[in-house]
Amino acid sequence: MDIAYIPSPSTGVLELGPIPLRGYAFCILVGLFTALWIVDRRWVARGGKKGTTWDIAVWAVPFGLIGGRLYHVVTDYQLYFGEGRDWVDAFKIWEGGLGIWGAVALGALGAWIGCRRRGIALPPYADAVAPALAIAQAIGRWGNWFNQELFGRPTDLPWGLRIDPEHRPDATVDLATYHPTFLYESLWCLGVAALVFWADRRFRLGHGRAFALYVAGYTAGRGWIEYMRVDEAHTILGLRLNLWTSIIVFVAAVAYMIVSARLRPGREEIVEPDPSDTSKPGPATAKALAEPSAGAESADAGTPSGASAPDDADPDTAPGPADAEPDRDAAPATDTGTKPTAGKG
Repeated sequence: MDIAYIPSPSTGVLELGPIPLRGYAFCILVGLFTALWIVDRRWVARGGKKGTTWDIAVWAVPFGLIGGRLYHVVTDYQLYFGEGRDWVDAFKIWEGGLGIWGAVALGALGAWIGCRRRGIALPPYADAVAPALAIAQAIGRWGNWFNQELFGRPTDLPWGLRIDPEHRPDATVDLATYHPTFLYESLWCLGVAALVFWADRRFRLGHGRAFALYVAGYTAGRGWIEYMRVDEAHTILGLRLNLWTSIIVFVAAVAYMIVSARLRPGREEIVEPDPSDTSKPGPATAKALAEPSAGAESADAGTPSGASAPDDADPDTAPGPADAEPDRDAAPATDTGTKPTAGKG
């Protein structure tokens, strides 16, 4: 007899009046909007503009959802294209099945497109996203609890997760409680978020190193959690595919942090340029200031000093300094009646 265990929901659908809302989708949405709220605050604190996060999310979120679903379908294709399977189920995302690796990869591509449209670099924005993404995963993992999926090996520990018979593996259908790997990963993600918050504040991480720290921290936990799972998965050399992916991505993230810290130490001072700031002349303005105008060239192209006037020019009517202002230092008129003329030199 079980003394204590974590119960599973009796249904995976939440009834909101006449509208049915699947628990899996609900957890994904709550995690998503929580993350966007955190990213917006972090981006503004870094010197960015309020609202930029939501503009970039228009690109990043759809790309991330598509990437997550594609990774899941490709790596678990037998669930949708095997014998007795219906390929249409591959589009039923509300029934569960998002691969974090595909979600991050294609989501990063969408974020890059959004950043380019806003004229900002991706690395500082990724640093703002890092802890928020971990929190989104922590919330989203509870969707597996609603679907009674992705649990671990059988256990008799007090925090074991009770799984209904129809969701148990065929080999252990007589065992009721299993390791709640969804809970382990949720708590681990919260710890990773706390680590990134602390390290970012303590060491002023920049140039994508906060995001790399999140990746390294998450994959380290995903490795041992993946090892506990009993759901069907492809294996390579005796290890699950997602475990190999965790190892490779972990090594890449650590290498990036080391190389980046050496090549680009410190943190970005300006993360989002202000298009209304005209205090510094741009390239076109600087060029215009450096080149003389056409009018100035015309004014400077007059007769050189000491050169004689053209033969047909009348010295009495030709414009000169004397016409603009009389020369008060000119000599007085003499008895010969000759008018004094201003010098042309």
